[in-house]
Amino acid sequence: MKKKYGWAAAAAILVLGAAVLAAGFCRKKETVLEFGMFTGSNWDVANANSFVIIDKAIARFEQEHPGVRIHYYSGVMKEDYSEWLSRKLLAGKEPDVFMVLGTDFNQFSALGVMKDLDSRIQEDPDFEPDRYFSSAFRTGQYGGAQYALPYEVVPTLMFVNKTLLTKEGIEMPDQDWTWEELYDICRKVTKDTDGDGILDQFGIYNFDWMDAVCSNGGEVFQADGSSCYMADDRIVESVKYIRQLNALNQGQKVVQEDFNGGSVAFMPLTFAEYRTYKTYPYKIRRYANFQWDCITMPAGSQGENLSQVDTLLMGISANTRKEELAWEFLKLLTYDESVQTEIFQYSQGASVLKAVTQSREMENIVQEDMEEGDTVISGNLLGRVIEEGYIKPQFRRYEQALALADSEINLILENDKSVDSSLKILQRTINSYLQQ
Repeated sequence: MKKKYGWAAAAAILVLGAAVLAAGFCRKKETVLEFGMFTGSNWDVANANSFVIIDKAIARFEQEHPGVRIHYYSGVMKEDYSEWLSRKLLAGKEPDVFMVLGTDFNQFSALGVMKDLDSRIQEDPDFEPDRYFSSAFRTGQYGGAQYALPYEVVPTLMFVNKTLLTKEGIEMPDQDWTWEELYDICRKVTKDTDGDGILDQFGIYNFDWMDAVCSNGGEVFQADGSSCYMADDRIVESVKYIRQLNALNQGQKVVQEDFNGGSVAFMPLTFAEYRTYKTYPYKIRRYANFQWDCITMPAGSQGENLSQVDTLLMGISANTRKEELAWEFLKLLTYDESVQTEIFQYSQGASVLKAVTQSREMENIVQEDMEEGDTVISGNLLGRVIEEGYIKPQFRRYEQALALADSEINLILENDKSVDSSLKILQRTINSYLQQ
């Protein structure tokens, strides 16, 4: 009897040992794909659902790829993300796939941090770049090569205080309005409403020279960053136009609180802000005391109703050993229509796929979060603003060169300097910097 129990115990030990070995073998066979992301919104608005889209995509990918696990670090804030990713890169432990901030893309591309995706794109029969908005897709290009794919896109729109315009007997501008119309409305609404000798109602806030350049057909830099065009007549005209608008305020400085309080007719804002502040509870907190809506930016004499378009990109590490899986996961996040549709459900930006953003489903999703009677921007208009929008040139010194230009142009406007001669001097200064 004891002998029988002994054999049974031995058999049980063998089975248990085999199970342990099998489990260990399975663990060894598991492939881990590292993903780099940050918490919150890329557009600096409140977002309580930043992980939902990614978590659902990961669950789907892991189900479709048995033996593969996607791992990411949670809790990395956007303001800390660049430093976090840089440390990973220096240590040679960067993620296989990762989000790329706009301020990092040029440098990462120049340093060879990200894999050139051109061969993958050309060899994949199921991948058609034309499905993306061209502006969003081109944002991931550097030096003629595609280093990243777009994940989420946000255009700039013009915020309009409808209540103020109605009070002044002014109709809402059309989508194809012009600088002249904007100036005329600003001139009419800028006034002292309480008779104390101080202006307390204004035309526009935060419309800057780059907004004007984008809508006047201007280009600030050559595409490769070798020179700038600060003395170009379209840029000169844009800066002069901003001076004209500023002059209406008679030296008074318009601030955000003026707009929040309903005392300003216009303000540029992003599509992400539009979606956030059109919904409860953020609408109640900020813009509850007046009705507002969004339209395109006004067109300059040499331009169209266009504005800046910002894109959140994703790339693959140049050092990844799991290139095939990394490419498939990158495609799922950026190219799959069901994942991209969830951007309208759980984020504040727009999908980078034309079919998703221009769909009736998009309008229905956005409408759900708004009050009854609020106008939802049409998919066709949103698609047009994105497709034709202005994207910043991709070269390594872009951020520094633009900061220099912005600083000097603000001084020109503040100190009433000659625009023509000052911009010629600025062009020489920036070209000297770019050619160092």
